[in-house]
This record gives sequence, structure tokens and C-alpha cells, in this order.
Amino acid sequence: MTDTRRTKLNDELLAAAAAVAAANTDLLDLKIATAALTEMGEAFAMFAPYKDERKVTVFGSARTRTDDPLYRQAREIAARLADDGWMVVTGAGPGIMQAAMEGAGREKSIGVSIRLPFETGANEVIAGDSKYVSMRYFFTRKLMLVKESQGFVCLPGGFGTLDEMFELLTLTQTGKGLPVPIVLLDPPGDTYWETVDGLIQTQLVERGLVSPADRGLYMITDSIDAAVAEITGFYRNYDSLRYVGDVLVIRLRQSPTDAQLQALNERFGYLCQQGNIRRVEPFAIERRDNDRLDRSRIGLDFARHGYGDLRELIDMLNTFVD
Repeated sequence: MTDTRRTKLNDELLAAAAAVAAANTDLLDLKIATAALTEMGEAFAMFAPYKDERKVTVFGSARTRTDDPLYRQAREIAARLADDGWMVVTGAGPGIMQAAMEGAGREKSIGVSIRLPFETGANEVIAGDSKYVSMRYFFTRKLMLVKESQGFVCLPGGFGTLDEMFELLTLTQTGKGLPVPIVLLDPPGDTYWETVDGLIQTQLVERGLVSPADRGLYMITDSIDAAVAEITGFYRNYDSLRYVGDVLVIRLRQSPTDAQLQALNERFGYLCQQGNIRRVEPFAIERRDNDRLDRSRIGLDFARHGYGDLRELIDMLNTFVD
């Protein structure tokens, strides 16, 4: 970010805070705004040293016992992803969160906990670590658990887990979040996520409340191998994306051939408001921000709907490399 843009945003932040303070805002609302901004700042600072590290967030129940197959499943997938270089982010509590951190190890774990009257704080893996922050509000905590990660694994859980999973899907479906691999992981023989998927199909898709393609935003499996392949394979060729005006720029490790570009347009050309999917060079704002300039690029004037279809386009791009 340039110094000019940083100064402008700093000024806007101070002006917004001053406006809230000057508006005779209710005392409770002032406390909420102040606490939220304070803990967001603490979380931003905690994550900052790891901004270039791939991170996966693991969601699941705090009530899962250590002898539950779910516990072993969470520990194993976290260990596998940590071995592949990923950092593992959890809510830092007991149950699935502790299992994932045990699998990843303290060095590869990041914790974002919520202060609740019936929970005593961080689990023993991450307690006292510099990669741990405690938050008062669920909405700020969920922001950090989602904003900082490039992949997600959801294991069976209660209201909180379902809330996190459906908010994640909502952000991805609406384009408010970036396309990411989302794995709904069961232990072998368990049908928890298949049951949830059945609800989505019969009550959401068949009523026209979501698109059939939206079910492609997530993968259901009971296989650790398949789950790891889904998370890591998503970045096999795809690197990242950014909007520049009306153009959606997709950055890639390997540029598509002419034949591959034609195949993309034949399959996904309908996603363009105008024109077609094409190779592009880094835009001026990308050069100014030194933003992924080493990557190849394609661009399209994306209609900004059909994010399930955009996920399918990314999947196709990932088949273009050996």
C-alpha cells in the first residue's frame, strides 16, 4: 500500500471514530465500538508476521471428547496440513480446536479465542503463545478466523460450528469472501455433513433459494487424503484474484495455452458481462502495490454473480498444470 493511500485510510478511520464520538452515541454502543476496534487492532498485529504464510482454519465442537473419532480426525488432518507448510488457525478452545492444535503443534498453530463464562481460556497447546489473541465478540472473532485463512475444514459441531460454516458459505456465495477450498469432514461411517447437505439440496436448492452450483462451494468427505488434496490442490495453478474496476483479474502460476483459453470461454464465457476471458498484464494499481507481479494473469468482466460457477472455473484452471 502506498503512503498516500495509507494516510487517506488513516484519516478516514479517525474521522469515522470522531463522528461516532460526536454523535451523542449511547454509552453501551460506544463501549461496543471501542472494544471491537481495540481487539481487531490486537488481532491484526498478531497475524501480521504471518501474512505470507498459507493458513487453514479448522472449525468444530468444543465439546468433542479426546476418545471421539472426530478428535483423531481433526488432529490428523491438522498434522498433515502442517507438514505441508500450512499454519492451522482455530478458536483456541477445547475439543476439535485443541485436537487440531495438537496435530499442528504449537509452532504451526494460531489461536483466536472467545471469552465465555463457561470456558477458562486458551487450551494448553497455545496458551501464553504470541500467536494467540482473546476476543470479546463473536463477530470480530469470526472476522479474523475467516479473513486470514486460505482454506477451511469443518468438522461436526453444534450451533456455533453450523453458524461458522454457513457464514463462510454465505461470504463465498455472495462474493464478500474470496473463493477458497471448504471441506466438510466426517470421520468414516459418520453422515453428519451428508445430512446437512441433504437439507441444503431438498430445502434450499429445490426451493430455488440457492443455486445448484452453490453446492460446489464445498466438498464432503470422510477421507483425510481427499481433504488434504482439496485444500492444497486448490492452489495448484490458481494463486489469487483481485478486482480492478470491472475486471476480475485471476492470478495463476501457469498461463493457459490458446486451446485452454478457448475451452475456458466455451465453458464459462457466460460469466462475462461483455467481451471474453483473456490474458492480461498487471494493471497499474497492481504494479503500484507490487501485487503478485510474478504471476500470469487472465481477466474477465465478471457479472459478479454465480460464484459457484467461478469456483468451477478455478477448478478447471487447476487442471491445466501437470
